[in-house]
This record gives sequence, C-alpha cells and structure tokens, in this order.
Amino acid sequence: MTVEEVLKGFNPITLDEMKEIRLMNRTDTKFVTSRTKLIELLQMAAPEYYAQEIDGRRIGDYYTVYFDTPNYDMFRVHQCGHANRQKLRIRCYVESKQSFLEVKTKNNHKRTKKKRMNMPGFDPTDPRYDIQFGGAESELAECDQFLQQHLRYDATTLTERIENRFHRITLVNFGKTERLTIDMDLQFNNLVTGQSMKLDNVVIIELKRDGLVPSPILAMLKKLRIKKSGFSKYCIGTAFTYPQLPQNRFKERLRKIMKIQNGLASTDNAGVDGE
Repeated sequence: MTVEEVLKGFNPITLDEMKEIRLMNRTDTKFVTSRTKLIELLQMAAPEYYAQEIDGRRIGDYYTVYFDTPNYDMFRVHQCGHANRQKLRIRCYVESKQSFLEVKTKNNHKRTKKKRMNMPGFDPTDPRYDIQFGGAESELAECDQFLQQHLRYDATTLTERIENRFHRITLVNFGKTERLTIDMDLQFNNLVTGQSMKLDNVVIIELKRDGLVPSPILAMLKKLRIKKSGFSKYCIGTAFTYPQLPQNRFKERLRKIMKIQNGLASTDNAGVDGE
C-alpha cells in the first residue's frame, strides 16, 4: 500500500478549518523515519486524525529558500549547539500560491516563535536569487521594517544560501489541539556550491502543539519505535551540500540519516538528540 492510498482513509479538514490551530507560539518535537514506517504510522493514525485537503489534494508541494550571512552565522550558531537561535527563510505553499517571509526564533526554553509576512511577487516556480533587504527596492520596504522588528541580524548582509523542495502531509487530531506535519521527498540545492542532494526515503515528522497537551500520536510512535530526532532542514541540507563548513556536531546525525536513506535503518537506532 502506498502513502497516497492510506491517506484516502482519513477524514478531510479544510484550510479554513485549520486556522483555529495555527500554533504560532509552540513546542515542536521532531521524529525521523523511513517511508515504510510512515505507512504503518498513517494506518494507525487514521481513526484519530484528519488529513488536510486543498483542492482535493492531501499531499502538498512546498518550496523554501534560506538566507544567511557571508560567514554562515545562523548555521554556525546551530552547529555549535546554542539553544537561542534564529533562521530566515521564504516559505512557499505552492498549491495555495502563498509565499511568506518568515523569522523563526527558538529560545532557551525550547519554544519556537514564528513571525511572518506576505512576500510580494515571489514565485516558487521561478524563484529569484538576488533579493537584497535594506536596499533601494521600494517593494521590499515592508519586509525591511518587518526584519528590523524581528531579526537580530543585519538584514543587509543576508543572501540566499540554499533552497529545498518537499511534499507535506498535515494531520490534525480530532480534538484540534495539535498539528502533525510529515515531510517527504526532500531535495536540496545549494546556491553557493551548486551541489544538490535528494533524501527521498527519509521522512521528517513534526508534532506541533501548545505546551505539553496530551497527544494521540506519541503512543503510536512509541509502538513503532520511532524515536525523537532533530532535523533542521537548513542545517542538514547545508551540511550535506557544503561539507567544507564546520559540522562536527552534525556528523553522527548525517550518518544516521544516510542509513535511513539507503535502507540500512528504518528507525529504531536512528534517533538523534537535539534539533
């Protein structure tokens, strides 16, 4: 049975119905597994979760481009293990034709806050790679104000570093207290080195909830021996496609991810601490 076939057994939830559970100030818990384990998990989750549906589709196309300083300060802060960190990206929801400029901030209490605004005129099917914040472009004036308010870095120093594309399933529990995002078919393209990477057997599951409200999925994950495991798409994608950057803290993580990708590990021994 395929992922698409299992998803047909879920009750649908619309994008409008999703608005009541935005969880913009939340705790995130990530898990990494294989496509085979994902199918088992979906079969278990169908009686207790809705699947988001947009225009009849339950698997969405996503595009993201990440920014960083010339010295990769955002990457280095994460690689050094600092809990208080930020990322800047443009995230595009391809089906709904929406693009957002997003600042993600993770604090020392492991809470994630996301601030975002509409990104005018950005097309993920033909992305531009010459955005200059704080410059002369009047169309970016609102973006500059947004970054001055929410970003700790000098936005004028930031340029596009890496882009990724992936497919996402979004589940919502019947109690509507949490979201579960499931990302598959990850593709990375490093805009600096020109190197690319596909992780089409690796699945990233993220449980998003306010605080520690009870979650039906946790018992299912435990039964399938799918362990908590960190996975920053920006950092992992960059580490794979720009190996000259320091990555000591990521080496064991990269090794375990490749074991899943190559079918040498499904989940049980692939857990990695941290995000």
